[in-house]
Amino acid sequence: MAKTRKVPHTYVIVFFIILLAAVLTWIIPPGKYLEQSVETVQGTTTSLKFYYLNQLPDDLQQDFKSSPQTWQVFSALFKGFVKQSNIIIFILMIGGAFWIMNQSKAIDVGIYDFLKFTRRIEHNRLIKRIGVDNIIISLVMLLFSVFGAVFGMSEETIAFAIIIVPLAISMGYDSIVGVCMVYVGAHLGFAGAILNPFTIGIAQGLADIPLFSGIEYRMVSWLAINAVGIFFVLRYANKIKRKPLLSAVYEEDAYWRAREQDESREVVYYTPRMAWIVYALIVLTLGVFSFHFPESTLHIGNSNITFSVMPVSAVLFVILGFLSLKKSVHYFILLLLTYTIFYLIVGVMGYGWYVMEIATLFLALGIASGLAINKSADELARLFLEGVNDIMSAAVIVGLAGGIIVILEDGGIIDSILYGLSQAMVNIGNIASVGVMYLIQTIINIVIPSGSAKAAITMPIMAPFSDLIGISRQATVMAFQFGDGFTNMITPTSGILIGVLGVARIPYHKWVKWVWPMILALIVLGFLLLIPTVTLPLNGF
Repeated sequence: MAKTRKVPHTYVIVFFIILLAAVLTWIIPPGKYLEQSVETVQGTTTSLKFYYLNQLPDDLQQDFKSSPQTWQVFSALFKGFVKQSNIIIFILMIGGAFWIMNQSKAIDVGIYDFLKFTRRIEHNRLIKRIGVDNIIISLVMLLFSVFGAVFGMSEETIAFAIIIVPLAISMGYDSIVGVCMVYVGAHLGFAGAILNPFTIGIAQGLADIPLFSGIEYRMVSWLAINAVGIFFVLRYANKIKRKPLLSAVYEEDAYWRAREQDESREVVYYTPRMAWIVYALIVLTLGVFSFHFPESTLHIGNSNITFSVMPVSAVLFVILGFLSLKKSVHYFILLLLTYTIFYLIVGVMGYGWYVMEIATLFLALGIASGLAINKSADELARLFLEGVNDIMSAAVIVGLAGGIIVILEDGGIIDSILYGLSQAMVNIGNIASVGVMYLIQTIINIVIPSGSAKAAITMPIMAPFSDLIGISRQATVMAFQFGDGFTNMITPTSGILIGVLGVARIPYHKWVKWVWPMILALIVLGFLLLIPTVTLPLNGF
């Protein structure tokens, strides 16, 4: 009988990738892009020029510290935790906060009511033909895709995965479907970005073209990308619905199924006096914020919308909070969760919030939820630590993955890799050239998953080069956009992906095995969508 090969632990896989990165620092010569001023008719402009280490002046060689990596593979683990500390802390705080909130059974009540609603409407002839679950999965994915396309939702998906994965399990699917609903949905939008300021905004600014121009064709691309992505997810979801044992993560999902059974016991609906006190304190807090922020300006692409977000939401909370508490504390906590998500969107789009503010917001949600169900301070601390312990493995893998980037940066080869790839675009025709640009951006995204950082490095090089070979700068931006988006869903250097998989308890190798056909299809689709940008007279191109 043949012996089954055991797949290495995710930690082992990441460490071997770090070793591979260290080997590359011995093979690829170090180099760096430097800014230089160029005098033109219009005035002085800056551009980036690549230098290998031995070409740099002596004073710059001393500043540019790089060396082949050996024992540093171990110190890179420490540096990786430091580099990804914001994401790690974010994951731990979110895990602790949700653990507290889960003690109220509010999420379970919400899922139960949601499933009852879907079962009521599935008797409609049209909905029954399409499939109510297909509609739900598609709408949730489109919602998060809009978030990704408009304001670049990425880190936030870690928090939402904690909610959506149990929902997917309750609907009869697996954790992969849950991750697809939130994480893949957001990154389909990220790849087909319409108004994302962190990718399109920065790339178009560096390419010196009108901000968010060419939006018409990008919207067409967004629709095509989502259609393909949702098709793959629905096909897999329907297969799992029919035969759960075919799930790629059936064994790992035993955790979620056991948790669902444990939490499916009869819920007692009640409203303790402390919940009313929490309600009063939140109303007071919202009143103070309404006074200090009577109006908020939300940035949507290149447009601004100003209105009284805080006062209006505060008044609605007074009414909805009272009604929910009259029914049960569970619905009050669900209202708190809804408001948390709403203020997350307002904070990101209006006030430039990032992981620190978002983690703080969810921590406040956890504490308020715990107090509302009469938990003492000691009990809140104990529950928070239990949540941190439960999600610790996800935080650890994010830190380990950060070591990959540390090795490449300390070895000084990231810019060298970029320069070497860029040399492949000489005299090969417009379609081939934009395809090579796309391929380069796709490969670089595996090394540099940050869209804004990659735009800052590549666009000053790609944009002038596109002028020389007769390709519009808008097409170059779209090559960057697609190259930046698709491989986010598979690269081990993405702390967000590793964090989401850790939260969902999906081993990285199983995720790769499942997702690579969809990624390949999306990459091919991206190339097909780039062809019209160099062959048709599109608006903005």
